[in-house]
Amino acid sequence: MSTASTPLRVAVAGSAGRMGRALLELALDAPDLELGAALDLAGSAAIGRDAGELAGRRSTGMTVTADVAAALSGIDVLIDFTRPQGTLAHLDACLAAGKAIVIGTTGFSAAEKARIAAAAQRIAIVFAPNMAVGVNVVFKLVDVAARALGDAFDVEIIEAHHRHKVDAPSGTALRLGEIAAAALGRDLAQTAVHGRVGDTGERDPKAIGFHAVRGGDIVGEHTVMFAGMGERVEVSVRSQSRTTYAAGALRAARFLADKKHGLYDMQDVLGLR
Repeated sequence: MSTASTPLRVAVAGSAGRMGRALLELALDAPDLELGAALDLAGSAAIGRDAGELAGRRSTGMTVTADVAAALSGIDVLIDFTRPQGTLAHLDACLAAGKAIVIGTTGFSAAEKARIAAAAQRIAIVFAPNMAVGVNVVFKLVDVAARALGDAFDVEIIEAHHRHKVDAPSGTALRLGEIAAAALGRDLAQTAVHGRVGDTGERDPKAIGFHAVRGGDIVGEHTVMFAGMGERVEVSVRSQSRTTYAAGALRAARFLADKKHGLYDMQDVLGLR
């Protein structure tokens, strides 16, 4: 790991993707970080390209590679916003190399999440469905609102993302639902309702509704609506750039600089526990 005199060395997985390029850009501009490696899938058009030029920055002399083991040998923390299968392969590589990892990937099954938790007994991991600082403040606000408003208010979660997003609801929306359910003493698996169509009957007062919008280039929008009789409370956050996610991920990487093992999320990183 880094010391006060040496920068933290980070690697970026999925470098050719939208999030990957945002991470490369911010990492190259950060005075306390060093881009140690840039990874992408074998066969990607990005393989062999200069990582800095890929990010629209200066030439670095570092080329994008598919050799995960070699990339990990010279870094402190891997940052991964890819797909579950790829992230889990990178997790195994980090375990073998004893390296920390920041996971921003969503769409994991319960068994896959358990696999990440087990890995955290040996290496340090920040695993969060959304790395943006503002979103994580909203997580805290939703917990406070749900506890204060209670069962008198119906909970509905509306999220919107770009047309290329492949999972729904978003990992952030699901996390918002988990937070509200825990605060209200409900089992989300039993109370979640995903969209409504046809003759649905009267609303179950314990239900937590999810509604997903997909279109255009929407980066990410989330609203938790607490609808009561004569009053409605809404907690919303709108991300206008992927830079917010990338900045949060780099903050998470810095948080792991002195951690040997353990499973953390952005609430830990931001001191919101």
